Amino acid sequence: MTKIGTTSLDVFPLCLGGNVFGWTADERQSFAVLDAYAAAGGNFIDTADVYSAWVPGNAGGESETILGRWMAERRNRDRMVIATKVGMFPGLGGLSAKTIRAAAESSLRRLRTDRIDLYYAHKDDAPTPLEETLRAFDALVREGRVRHIAASNYTEPRLAEALAVSSRMGLARYVALQPHYNLVHRAEYEGGLAALCAHEGLACFPYPALASGFLSGKYRSGAKVESARASGAAKYLDDKGLRILAALDVIAEERRTTVATVSLAWLLTRPAVVAPIASARTPEQLADLLPVVPVYLTDDEQKRLNDASV
Repeated sequence: MTKIGTTSLDVFPLCLGGNVFGWTADERQSFAVLDAYAAAGGNFIDTADVYSAWVPGNAGGESETILGRWMAERRNRDRMVIATKVGMFPGLGGLSAKTIRAAAESSLRRLRTDRIDLYYAHKDDAPTPLEETLRAFDALVREGRVRHIAASNYTEPRLAEALAVSSRMGLARYVALQPHYNLVHRAEYEGGLAALCAHEGLACFPYPALASGFLSGKYRSGAKVESARASGAAKYLDDKGLRILAALDVIAEERRTTVATVSLAWLLTRPAVVAPIASARTPEQLADLLPVVPVYLTDDEQKRLNDASV
């Protein structure tokens, strides 16, 4: 277990992504994955109020609802660290004080809990003053409905500004960042966000850690994979993507582990990264991810992956 930044929250080094719950995994399948994750010692689950509004027939909130039912049935809420997000729910977008209050109450109801452990601003909302957003978050923290707040998809300047506002106004402070970061998408985080997180003591939880499944190694030239994310993964099948897969293949074979494990292990070597976020729609898929916990890449292995992914 590793602490989230300066908080007292101890989390498993693999965060289970809940974006598939209510999308590619129905409630029964989701429960099976959640049970397998908890049985392996996992305690950190990431969701959002908007998951999975993009599915025909869904309205949003399906992932939180499934997660809430699972915790209620298993009676394990106190053993779990739950992260969810506000700002992208249909008809309830942005980060105004009114939106944050309404969204938090809805998320708490769906999750069947009295507090959210880590509450993310899902994406920046430039038209809303940062002070208004942070005051709304601060009120929830003071009420005990939220334990800590975090930022997702923020640029370096906006994240730095938000942290400065919190310090100046004495408001709750972002303790973590969820950026788009993986072996095939490095520049955005490494361009300045990484240094800011390290300097300010923020934990990093990168998504999508496996690049929509591409870094699991199952998407290859000519391979047919039945998955809702296949098109997203296929875009990485270029020269750079193939170089990365080749390097991953060699290290995975040397380690006698999975390509997905090596991909996740690389992220755990990066500045400020505490736990990569990866999802699984079956216990079998999850089994390919869990070996990351005891894997530590050598300097040589890291260099090979770094060189392949530039």
